[in-house]
Amino acid sequence: MNLSQWLECQQSIHPRSIELGLERVREVFQRLGSGKPAKRVITVAGTNGKGSTVAFVESIARAAGYRVGAYTSPHLLAYNERVRIDGVPVDDSALIHAFEAVEAARGDTALTYFEFGTLAALWLFAREALDLVILEVGLGGRLDAVNVVDADAAIITTIALDHVEFLGSDRESIAREKAGVLRAGKPVVIAELDPPDALLHVAEHVGSPQYRAGRNYRWEATRDGWVFQDDRGALALPLPALRAPAQLGNASAAITALRAILPPLPLDEQHIAAGVATATLPGRMQVIPGPVEVVLDVAHNPQAAQQLASWLQANRASGATLAVFAALADKDVANEVAAVMGQIDIWLLAGLTGVGGREQSVEALWQKVGALLSRSLATRHVSVAEALSEARRMARAGDRIVVFGSFHTVAEALAAM
Repeated sequence: MNLSQWLECQQSIHPRSIELGLERVREVFQRLGSGKPAKRVITVAGTNGKGSTVAFVESIARAAGYRVGAYTSPHLLAYNERVRIDGVPVDDSALIHAFEAVEAARGDTALTYFEFGTLAALWLFAREALDLVILEVGLGGRLDAVNVVDADAAIITTIALDHVEFLGSDRESIAREKAGVLRAGKPVVIAELDPPDALLHVAEHVGSPQYRAGRNYRWEATRDGWVFQDDRGALALPLPALRAPAQLGNASAAITALRAILPPLPLDEQHIAAGVATATLPGRMQVIPGPVEVVLDVAHNPQAAQQLASWLQANRASGATLAVFAALADKDVANEVAAVMGQIDIWLLAGLTGVGGREQSVEALWQKVGALLSRSLATRHVSVAEALSEARRMARAGDRIVVFGSFHTVAEALAAM
C-alpha cells in the first residue's frame, strides 16, 4: 500500500476515532520492542501552545548540535509533517516501513488512527540514535498514546476549557488529566503564570520537581528583543520569528526544560538565541505578505482566539480586517468569535466537511454565532476556499485577511492559495 492507503486503512481499524487508554498501546509498544525512543525525552502537554513549544525545544537543541526527533499533531498539508528527524519530515517510505512494523506487532489489537501513528513514530525514532525526542500530547495526557513513554521532563503549557467531553468541564479536572504525563523525580515545567491547583498538587504527589513560570524563571520584552531569567542569570535574546504574544512564554518554557535535562552537555546562550530566532511553525499567526496581507492561525478555542485578538490589536492593518472563519462542530465557537470580533470588520463564515465526523456546515455555524454577528457585515460560504476567494475579491490594498478556527480551516486555505 502507498501512504494514502495506509492512512485510510488506519481510520477503519478501530470503531472510534478517539479511544483514550494506554492498555492497548502499551501492549503493542512492548511487542514492537522499540524501547526508549532517544537518550532523552520531553513530553509537551497543554491546551494551547504545544506545537510552538515543541518547535522551540527542537530548534534550540538542534542549534546546539543535538540529533532531535519531534512528533506533533495534527498536520496541515501532509501527514509526514507529524514526524520530523533533524528538522525534516520523514519520507513516505520510512512511514510505510514503520506502519508495517506496527501492523505486524498489533495482531488483533484495535488501534485508533492516532495510536497507530504514535507507535510508528516511536519505532522510527528508536532506530535513529537520537539525542532528544519531543513528544506532543494529542489529547489530555494521562491516557494519551504518547504517555506510554516515560519522559525525562514534561512541559505543561496552558490549561483551558477544550475537549471537555473527554477531559472534564473545569480547569481543575483538565489539569489532572494533563498532569498524567509527570513522572517521579523528573522535572515539570509549568508554563502558566496562574496554574490550576490540581496541577501543582499532582506534581507534589508524584514527586516531580517544579519549574514554575514567574517563580523559577521569567521573561520580559525589551526595546529590541527580550530577556529570559532563571537562577543561572539573565539571557538577552532576539525576538522569535513566531509572532503570538504567548511565544515568549513558550520559548521560556522550552529553554527551562532543556536546561533541566541537559546540564552536563553544552547549551550556551548562542545556541539558545539561534534556536529562538529560527524556530518556525506553519499556521501559527503565519503572515503571507502582499498588497493584501493574509494571516493564517489555527486558533480553535477561546484562549487561542484571545491571543490572536491581542496580536491583531497590537499590529493593526492600515485598512479593513476580513476574517475567514470555520470551526469543528464540537468547539466553543461563540466564545471564539466573541474574543476576536472587536478586531474584525467583515466576517466570511465557512463550512467544514470531510473531517471525520466533526464537520459543521456554514448554516450550523451561523445558528451558533449569528446573533453575535447580527450588527456586523457577515457572509456565508459552503467552503473555506469559497470564503477565501470572496475575501480576496472584496479586499483592497492595505486590507488584511485573517483565516482561523481550526487546523482544517488553515489547511484548506493553504491548499486553495
